[in-house]
Amino acid sequence: MATPTSQLHDTARSAALTTLNEDEEMFRASVREFAEGEIRPRVEAMEEAAKLDADLLKQCFELGLMGIETPEEYGGAGGTFFQAILAVEEVSRVDASVGVCVDVQNTLVGNAFLRYGTEAQKKTYAPQLATDKIGAYCLSEASSGSDAFALQTKAVDKGDHYLLNGQKLWITNGNEAEIFIVFANANPEQGYKGITAFIVEKTFDGITIGKKENKLGIRASSTTEVIFEDCIVPKENLLGELGKGYKVSIETLNEGRIGIGAQMVGIARAAFDAAVAYSGERVQFGKSINTYQGVQFQLAEMAVELEAARLLVYNAARLKDAGLPFVKEAAIAKLHSSRAAEHIASKAIEIFGGYGYVKDYPVEKYWRDCKIGAIYEGTSNMQLMTIAKLITQGKQPLTNG
Repeated sequence: MATPTSQLHDTARSAALTTLNEDEEMFRASVREFAEGEIRPRVEAMEEAAKLDADLLKQCFELGLMGIETPEEYGGAGGTFFQAILAVEEVSRVDASVGVCVDVQNTLVGNAFLRYGTEAQKKTYAPQLATDKIGAYCLSEASSGSDAFALQTKAVDKGDHYLLNGQKLWITNGNEAEIFIVFANANPEQGYKGITAFIVEKTFDGITIGKKENKLGIRASSTTEVIFEDCIVPKENLLGELGKGYKVSIETLNEGRIGIGAQMVGIARAAFDAAVAYSGERVQFGKSINTYQGVQFQLAEMAVELEAARLLVYNAARLKDAGLPFVKEAAIAKLHSSRAAEHIASKAIEIFGGYGYVKDYPVEKYWRDCKIGAIYEGTSNMQLMTIAKLITQGKQPLTNG
Protein backbone atom coordinates (compact mmCIF):
# COMPACT_ATOMS: atom_id res chain seq x y z
CA MET A 1 0.00 0.00 0.00
CA ALA A 2 1.32 3.44 -0.93
CA THR A 3 2.23 5.74 1.91
CA PRO A 4 0.97 9.34 2.01
CA THR A 5 4.48 10.47 1.00
CA SER A 6 4.63 8.20 -2.04
CA GLN A 7 1.14 9.26 -3.02
CA LEU A 8 2.31 12.87 -2.93
CA HIS A 9 5.25 12.02 -5.18
CA ASP A 10 2.92 10.21 -7.59
CA THR A 11 0.64 13.25 -7.73
CA ALA A 12 3.51 15.66 -8.31
CA ARG A 13 4.96 13.39 -11.00
CA SER A 14 1.62 13.15 -12.75
CA ALA A 15 1.29 16.93 -12.78
CA ALA A 16 4.77 17.29 -14.27
CA LEU A 17 3.99 14.77 -16.98
CA THR A 18 0.93 16.63 -18.17
CA THR A 19 2.13 20.24 -17.98
CA LEU A 20 3.27 21.93 -21.18
CA ASN A 21 6.52 23.91 -21.22
CA GLU A 22 7.01 27.13 -23.15
CA ASP A 23 8.34 25.45 -26.30
CA GLU A 24 5.42 23.04 -26.33
CA GLU A 25 2.92 25.85 -25.88
CA MET A 26 4.49 27.71 -28.81
CA PHE A 27 4.43 24.56 -30.92
CA ARG A 28 0.78 23.94 -30.06
CA ALA A 29 -0.09 27.53 -30.96
CA SER A 30 1.64 27.29 -34.35
CA VAL A 31 -0.17 24.05 -35.22
CA ARG A 32 -3.49 25.51 -34.07
CA GLU A 33 -2.95 28.59 -36.24
CA PHE A 34 -2.22 26.37 -39.24
CA ALA A 35 -5.23 24.16 -38.55
CA GLU A 36 -7.60 27.11 -38.25
CA GLY A 37 -6.16 29.08 -41.15
CA GLU A 38 -5.41 26.38 -43.70
CA ILE A 39 -7.30 23.22 -42.79
CA ARG A 40 -10.67 24.55 -41.64
CA PRO A 41 -11.51 26.34 -44.92
CA ARG A 42 -10.98 23.05 -46.77
CA VAL A 43 -12.83 20.66 -44.45
CA GLU A 44 -16.23 20.76 -46.16
CA ALA A 45 -14.79 20.32 -49.65
CA MET A 46 -12.56 17.43 -48.55
CA GLU A 47 -15.50 15.77 -46.80
CA GLU A 48 -17.70 16.03 -49.89
CA ALA A 49 -14.95 14.83 -52.22
CA ALA A 50 -13.83 12.14 -49.74
CA LYS A 51 -10.26 13.14 -50.53
CA LEU A 52 -7.46 15.03 -48.82
CA ASP A 53 -6.37 18.28 -50.44
CA ALA A 54 -2.96 17.72 -52.05
CA ASP A 55 -1.87 21.33 -51.52
CA LEU A 56 -2.77 21.03 -47.85
CA LEU A 57 -0.64 17.90 -47.46
CA LYS A 58 2.23 19.78 -49.06
CA GLN A 59 1.81 22.48 -46.42
CA CYS A 60 1.88 19.83 -43.69
CA PHE A 61 5.31 18.82 -44.95
CA GLU A 62 6.50 22.41 -45.21
CA LEU A 63 5.44 23.12 -41.64
CA GLY A 64 7.35 20.07 -40.42
CA LEU A 65 4.29 18.15 -39.27
CA MET A 66 5.18 14.98 -41.15
CA GLY A 67 8.54 14.36 -39.49
CA ILE A 68 8.20 15.77 -36.01
CA GLU A 69 10.42 13.23 -34.24
CA THR A 70 12.73 12.68 -37.19
CA PRO A 71 16.20 14.06 -36.38
CA GLU A 72 17.28 17.17 -38.21
CA GLU A 73 20.10 15.24 -39.88
CA TYR A 74 17.39 13.33 -41.78
CA GLY A 75 15.42 16.43 -42.70
CA GLY A 76 12.97 16.27 -39.80
CA ALA A 77 12.03 18.69 -37.03
CA GLY A 78 13.99 16.91 -34.31
CA GLY A 79 11.09 17.17 -31.88
CA THR A 80 9.58 14.84 -29.31
CA PHE A 81 6.87 12.22 -29.35
CA PHE A 82 4.83 14.49 -27.10
CA GLN A 83 4.99 17.24 -29.71
CA ALA A 84 3.71 14.78 -32.31
CA ILE A 85 0.80 14.02 -29.99
CA LEU A 86 0.04 17.72 -29.60
CA ALA A 87 0.05 18.12 -33.38
CA VAL A 88 -2.35 15.21 -33.90
CA GLU A 89 -4.70 16.63 -31.28
CA GLU A 90 -4.71 20.15 -32.70
CA VAL A 91 -5.14 19.02 -36.30
CA SER A 92 -7.87 16.54 -35.37
CA ARG A 93 -9.77 19.25 -33.51
CA VAL A 94 -10.33 20.83 -36.94
CA ASP A 95 -10.38 17.72 -39.13
CA ALA A 96 -9.81 14.12 -38.02
CA SER A 97 -9.00 12.98 -41.56
CA VAL A 98 -5.95 15.20 -41.76
CA GLY A 99 -5.26 14.28 -38.14
CA VAL A 100 -4.97 10.57 -38.86
CA CYS A 101 -2.73 11.23 -41.85
CA VAL A 102 -0.34 13.19 -39.63
CA ASP A 103 -0.66 10.53 -36.93
CA VAL A 104 0.17 7.51 -39.11
CA GLN A 105 3.10 9.37 -40.68
CA ASN A 106 4.64 10.12 -37.29
CA THR A 107 3.62 7.49 -34.73
CA LEU A 108 3.59 4.43 -36.99
CA VAL A 109 5.65 4.83 -40.16
CA GLY A 110 8.21 7.37 -38.96
CA ASN A 111 8.71 5.66 -35.62
CA ALA A 112 9.19 2.25 -37.26
CA PHE A 113 11.99 3.59 -39.45
CA LEU A 114 13.69 5.43 -36.59
CA ARG A 115 13.56 2.43 -34.29
CA TYR A 116 14.19 -0.48 -36.66
CA GLY A 117 15.74 0.97 -39.80
CA THR A 118 19.39 0.49 -40.65
CA GLU A 119 21.48 3.62 -41.06
CA ALA A 120 21.25 3.21 -44.84
CA GLN A 121 17.45 2.86 -44.65
CA LYS A 122 17.17 5.93 -42.45
CA LYS A 123 19.31 7.98 -44.81
CA THR A 124 17.23 6.82 -47.77
CA TYR A 125 13.69 6.97 -46.43
CA ALA A 126 13.54 9.25 -43.38
CA PRO A 127 14.24 12.44 -45.38
CA GLN A 128 11.58 11.50 -47.92
CA LEU A 129 8.98 10.83 -45.24
CA ALA A 130 9.84 14.08 -43.46
CA THR A 131 9.76 16.30 -46.55
CA ASP A 132 7.52 15.07 -49.34
CA LYS A 133 6.39 11.42 -49.32
CA ILE A 134 3.50 9.94 -47.36
CA GLY A 135 3.85 6.54 -45.73
CA ALA A 136 1.39 3.73 -45.01
CA TYR A 137 1.41 0.83 -42.56
CA CYS A 138 0.20 -2.43 -44.10
CA LEU A 139 -0.71 -4.96 -41.42
CA SER A 140 -4.46 -5.78 -41.52
CA GLU A 141 -5.98 -8.40 -43.80
CA ALA A 142 -9.39 -9.94 -44.39
CA SER A 143 -8.66 -12.79 -41.97
CA SER A 144 -6.39 -10.95 -39.55
CA GLY A 145 -7.83 -7.99 -37.69
CA SER A 146 -7.42 -8.25 -33.93
CA ASP A 147 -5.58 -11.52 -34.61
CA ALA A 148 -2.90 -9.68 -36.53
CA PHE A 149 -0.61 -12.70 -36.61
CA ALA A 150 -3.05 -14.73 -38.70
CA LEU A 151 -1.98 -12.78 -41.76
CA GLN A 152 -1.72 -14.64 -45.06
CA THR A 153 0.58 -12.38 -47.08
CA LYS A 154 3.70 -14.37 -47.94
CA ALA A 155 7.29 -13.39 -48.67
CA VAL A 156 9.43 -15.88 -50.61
CA ASP A 157 13.22 -15.61 -50.59
CA LYS A 158 14.52 -15.49 -54.16
CA GLY A 159 18.18 -14.96 -53.39
CA ASP A 160 18.77 -11.26 -54.02
CA HIS A 161 15.14 -10.27 -53.41
CA TYR A 162 11.82 -11.33 -51.89
CA LEU A 163 8.56 -11.92 -53.74
CA LEU A 164 5.50 -10.68 -51.84
CA ASN A 165 2.02 -12.03 -52.50
CA GLY A 166 -1.13 -11.12 -50.61
CA GLN A 167 -3.79 -8.52 -50.01
CA LYS A 168 -3.93 -5.91 -47.27
CA LEU A 169 -7.15 -4.19 -46.18
CA TRP A 170 -8.07 -1.01 -44.29
CA ILE A 171 -4.81 0.73 -45.14
CA THR A 172 -4.82 4.37 -44.08
CA ASN A 173 -3.20 6.76 -46.61
CA GLY A 174 -3.40 4.01 -49.24
CA ASN A 175 -4.08 6.40 -52.13
CA GLU A 176 -1.56 9.05 -51.12
CA ALA A 177 1.27 6.85 -49.86
CA GLU A 178 4.49 6.26 -51.77
CA ILE A 179 6.34 4.29 -49.09
CA PHE A 180 4.75 1.25 -47.42
CA ILE A 181 5.76 -0.81 -44.41
CA VAL A 182 4.38 -4.24 -45.24
CA PHE A 183 4.11 -7.24 -42.92
CA ALA A 184 4.39 -10.66 -44.56
CA ASN A 185 5.24 -14.17 -43.41
CA ALA A 186 8.61 -15.32 -44.72
CA ASN A 187 8.42 -18.68 -42.89
CA PRO A 188 4.75 -19.73 -42.57
CA GLU A 189 5.68 -23.02 -40.94
CA GLN A 190 7.01 -21.04 -37.98
CA GLY A 191 3.72 -19.22 -37.45
CA TYR A 192 3.98 -15.68 -36.12
CA LYS A 193 7.75 -16.11 -35.77
CA GLY A 194 7.99 -15.98 -39.55
CA ILE A 195 6.36 -12.55 -39.80
CA THR A 196 8.75 -9.97 -41.21
CA ALA A 197 8.49 -6.27 -42.03
CA PHE A 198 9.43 -4.98 -45.48
CA ILE A 199 9.85 -1.55 -47.04
CA VAL A 200 7.94 -1.34 -50.30
CA GLU A 201 7.87 1.64 -52.64
CA LYS A 202 4.86 2.42 -54.78
CA THR A 203 7.09 2.22 -57.86
CA PHE A 204 8.05 -1.43 -57.21
CA ASP A 205 6.74 -4.01 -59.66
CA GLY A 206 3.78 -5.97 -58.34
CA ILE A 207 2.11 -3.49 -55.97
CA THR A 208 -1.39 -2.22 -56.77
CA ILE A 209 -3.66 0.12 -54.83
CA GLY A 210 -7.13 -1.42 -54.76
CA LYS A 211 -10.60 -0.29 -53.78
CA LYS A 212 -11.05 2.79 -51.61
CA GLU A 213 -13.55 2.17 -48.82
CA ASN A 214 -16.71 4.29 -48.59
CA LYS A 215 -16.64 5.05 -44.87
CA LEU A 216 -18.91 6.38 -42.15
CA GLY A 217 -16.36 8.89 -40.88
CA ILE A 218 -12.88 10.32 -41.54
CA ARG A 219 -14.10 10.27 -45.12
CA ALA A 220 -11.34 12.43 -46.60
CA SER A 221 -8.74 9.96 -45.33
CA SER A 222 -8.19 7.24 -47.90
CA THR A 223 -8.64 3.68 -46.61
CA THR A 224 -7.79 1.18 -49.32
CA GLU A 225 -6.80 -2.31 -50.30
CA VAL A 226 -3.14 -2.78 -51.16
CA ILE A 227 -2.47 -5.81 -53.35
CA PHE A 228 0.85 -7.59 -53.86
CA GLU A 229 1.28 -9.90 -56.83
CA ASP A 230 4.83 -11.16 -57.17
CA CYS A 231 5.97 -7.82 -55.79
CA ILE A 232 9.75 -7.63 -56.01
CA VAL A 233 11.37 -6.31 -52.81
CA PRO A 234 15.17 -5.97 -52.58
CA LYS A 235 16.87 -7.85 -49.74
CA GLU A 236 18.11 -4.57 -48.26
CA ASN A 237 14.49 -3.48 -47.78
CA LEU A 238 13.88 -5.87 -44.92
CA LEU A 239 12.97 -3.69 -41.93
CA GLY A 240 14.31 -5.06 -38.66
CA GLU A 241 15.28 -8.70 -38.38
CA LEU A 242 13.94 -11.61 -40.40
CA GLY A 243 11.11 -13.19 -38.43
CA LYS A 244 10.84 -10.29 -36.00
CA GLY A 245 8.03 -8.45 -37.74
CA TYR A 246 5.70 -9.24 -34.84
CA LYS A 247 8.00 -7.23 -32.58
CA VAL A 248 8.04 -4.32 -35.04
CA SER A 249 4.25 -4.31 -35.29
CA ILE A 250 3.49 -4.65 -31.59
CA GLU A 251 5.96 -2.05 -30.39
CA THR A 252 5.01 0.43 -33.11
CA LEU A 253 1.28 0.01 -32.48
CA ASN A 254 1.81 0.59 -28.77
CA GLU A 255 3.00 4.08 -29.66
CA GLY A 256 0.40 4.51 -32.36
CA ARG A 257 -2.40 3.99 -29.85
CA ILE A 258 -1.34 7.15 -28.05
CA GLY A 259 -1.67 8.97 -31.35
CA ILE A 260 -5.20 7.67 -31.83
CA GLY A 261 -5.94 8.81 -28.28
CA ALA A 262 -4.77 12.29 -29.26
CA GLN A 263 -7.00 12.19 -32.34
CA MET A 264 -9.97 11.30 -30.14
CA VAL A 265 -9.15 14.12 -27.70
CA GLY A 266 -9.05 16.55 -30.62
CA ILE A 267 -12.47 15.44 -31.88
CA ALA A 268 -13.91 15.50 -28.35
CA ARG A 269 -12.60 19.03 -27.84
CA ALA A 270 -14.23 20.19 -31.05
CA ALA A 271 -17.58 18.66 -30.11
CA PHE A 272 -17.43 20.04 -26.58
CA ASP A 273 -16.50 23.55 -27.71
CA ALA A 274 -19.33 23.52 -30.25
CA ALA A 275 -21.83 22.38 -27.61
CA VAL A 276 -20.74 25.05 -25.13
CA ALA A 277 -20.96 27.81 -27.75
CA TYR A 278 -24.33 26.70 -29.12
CA SER A 279 -25.87 26.27 -25.67
CA GLY A 280 -25.10 29.92 -24.99
CA GLU A 281 -26.72 31.04 -28.23
CA ARG A 282 -29.81 28.84 -28.32
CA VAL A 283 -32.78 30.47 -26.60
CA GLN A 284 -35.78 28.49 -25.34
CA PHE A 285 -38.52 29.79 -23.04
CA GLY A 286 -36.84 33.18 -23.07
CA LYS A 287 -33.43 32.02 -21.81
CA SER A 288 -30.24 30.52 -23.20
CA ILE A 289 -30.38 26.78 -22.72
CA ASN A 290 -27.07 26.81 -20.84
CA THR A 291 -28.88 28.53 -17.96
CA TYR A 292 -30.88 25.36 -17.34
CA GLN A 293 -29.37 22.92 -14.88
CA GLY A 294 -30.13 19.92 -17.10
CA VAL A 295 -27.89 21.31 -19.84
CA GLN A 296 -25.28 22.58 -17.39
CA PHE A 297 -24.87 19.13 -15.89
CA GLN A 298 -24.47 17.55 -19.33
CA LEU A 299 -21.76 20.07 -20.19
CA ALA A 300 -20.06 19.42 -16.85
CA GLU A 301 -20.02 15.66 -17.47
CA MET A 302 -18.59 16.23 -20.92
CA ALA A 303 -15.86 18.47 -19.46
CA VAL A 304 -14.88 15.79 -16.94
CA GLU A 305 -14.59 13.11 -19.62
CA LEU A 306 -12.59 15.39 -21.90
CA GLU A 307 -10.14 16.44 -19.21
CA ALA A 308 -9.58 12.84 -18.10
CA ALA A 309 -8.97 11.73 -21.69
CA ARG A 310 -6.50 14.54 -22.32
CA LEU A 311 -4.51 13.82 -19.16
CA LEU A 312 -4.40 10.08 -19.89
CA VAL A 313 -3.08 10.69 -23.40
CA TYR A 314 -0.53 13.27 -22.26
CA ASN A 315 0.66 11.00 -19.46
CA ALA A 316 1.20 8.07 -21.82
CA ALA A 317 3.13 10.29 -24.23
CA ARG A 318 5.32 11.66 -21.43
CA LEU A 319 6.11 8.15 -20.22
CA LYS A 320 7.11 7.13 -23.74
CA ASP A 321 9.42 10.13 -24.10
CA ALA A 322 10.94 9.42 -20.68
CA GLY A 323 11.75 5.83 -21.64
CA LEU A 324 9.45 4.46 -18.94
CA PRO A 325 6.91 1.62 -19.31
CA PHE A 326 3.85 2.98 -21.11
CA VAL A 327 2.03 0.07 -22.78
CA LYS A 328 -0.73 -0.12 -20.15
CA GLU A 329 -1.08 3.65 -20.08
CA ALA A 330 -1.31 3.76 -23.88
CA ALA A 331 -4.08 1.16 -23.85
CA ILE A 332 -5.96 3.00 -21.10
CA ALA A 333 -5.59 6.30 -22.95
CA LYS A 334 -6.91 4.91 -26.23
CA LEU A 335 -9.76 3.06 -24.54
CA HIS A 336 -10.99 6.00 -22.49
CA SER A 337 -10.44 8.69 -25.11
CA SER A 338 -12.39 6.77 -27.77
CA ARG A 339 -15.27 6.25 -25.35
CA ALA A 340 -15.15 9.87 -24.22
CA ALA A 341 -15.11 11.22 -27.78
CA GLU A 342 -18.10 9.13 -28.79
CA HIS A 343 -20.11 10.13 -25.72
CA ILE A 344 -19.19 13.82 -25.95
CA ALA A 345 -19.99 13.97 -29.67
CA SER A 346 -23.31 12.20 -29.09
CA LYS A 347 -24.26 14.61 -26.30
CA ALA A 348 -23.26 17.54 -28.48
CA ILE A 349 -25.74 16.36 -31.12
CA GLU A 350 -28.48 16.22 -28.49
CA ILE A 351 -27.65 19.71 -27.23
CA PHE A 352 -27.92 21.01 -30.79
CA GLY A 353 -31.30 19.28 -31.09
CA GLY A 354 -32.58 18.94 -34.63
CA TYR A 355 -29.72 21.07 -35.92
CA GLY A 356 -27.26 18.51 -34.58
CA TYR A 357 -28.66 15.87 -36.90
CA VAL A 358 -28.06 17.76 -40.14
CA LYS A 359 -24.86 18.37 -42.05
CA ASP A 360 -25.24 22.15 -41.96
CA TYR A 361 -23.83 21.98 -38.43
CA PRO A 362 -20.53 20.34 -37.45
CA VAL A 363 -21.40 18.00 -34.60
CA GLU A 364 -22.78 15.09 -36.63
CA LYS A 365 -19.40 14.87 -38.37
CA TYR A 366 -17.58 14.72 -35.04
CA TRP A 367 -19.64 11.68 -34.05
CA ARG A 368 -19.03 9.96 -37.38
CA ASP A 369 -15.32 10.71 -37.21
CA CYS A 370 -14.80 9.45 -33.67
CA LYS A 371 -16.49 6.05 -34.06
CA ILE A 372 -13.38 4.57 -35.64
CA GLY A 373 -11.45 5.20 -32.42
CA ALA A 374 -12.94 2.08 -30.83
CA ILE A 375 -11.86 -0.03 -33.80
CA TYR A 376 -8.54 0.78 -35.46
CA GLU A 377 -5.05 0.24 -34.01
CA GLY A 378 -6.58 -2.22 -31.58
CA THR A 379 -10.27 -2.51 -30.72
CA SER A 380 -11.56 -1.54 -27.30
CA ASN A 381 -11.72 -5.22 -26.33
CA MET A 382 -8.07 -5.62 -27.26
CA GLN A 383 -7.18 -2.63 -25.08
CA LEU A 384 -9.06 -4.22 -22.18
CA MET A 385 -7.18 -7.46 -22.78
CA THR A 386 -3.83 -5.63 -22.73
CA ILE A 387 -4.67 -3.72 -19.56
CA ALA A 388 -5.92 -6.84 -17.77
CA LYS A 389 -2.90 -8.90 -18.80
CA LEU A 390 -0.38 -6.34 -17.61
CA ILE A 391 -2.15 -5.87 -14.30
CA THR A 392 -2.82 -9.52 -13.49
CA GLN A 393 0.66 -10.68 -14.50
CA GLY A 394 2.27 -7.88 -12.53
CA LYS A 395 4.19 -6.59 -15.54
CA GLN A 396 2.89 -3.07 -15.05
CA PRO A 397 1.33 -1.98 -11.75
CA LEU A 398 -1.50 0.49 -11.52
CA THR A 399 0.97 3.33 -11.06
CA ASN A 400 4.48 3.99 -12.35
CA GLY A 401 5.58 5.62 -9.13
